[in-house]
Amino acid sequence: MPRKEQGWVTFQTSEEERKILEEFCQQSQRTKTEILRELVRGLNDHSSAPAPIPTKQKIKEDVDAPDIKINSQKKLLKVSSRNVLKGVVKRVITGAVNTEVTLEIVHKVELTSMITRVSAEELELSEGTEAYAVIKSNDIVIARE
Repeated sequence: MPRKEQGWVTFQTSEEERKILEEFCQQSQRTKTEILRELVRGLNDHSSAPAPIPTKQKIKEDVDAPDIKINSQKKLLKVSSRNVLKGVVKRVITGAVNTEVTLEIVHKVELTSMITRVSAEELELSEGTEAYAVIKSNDIVIARE
């Protein structure tokens, strides 16, 4: 099946634009596809004006890394895992001890993880909230900004 029918988008960029995107991907620990999807999805939020494109200088300052609240202060959450997938919570099934959380990463692509009930409560996970699937080895950990 041709790429066009599969939903592929191909476009040309300058060497400088490619460098900016690659640096941003490396710093945010996300793939080019994830970054571009997020930019496209953000177009709905800015229907009248396009979102500002980060410059090289801004990329270093504004890396879209998850934050974690500790003692009512936001701290940057740094993880060694290289597979960090942003998604939207589709289902939360709470049990006595564990909670099953399903994230939709892209249309019709879902990941499900079992986490403790306490962790799900602390992360305030509910349908429609954004969260991250942090994949290390054979475990999937849920994180939230």
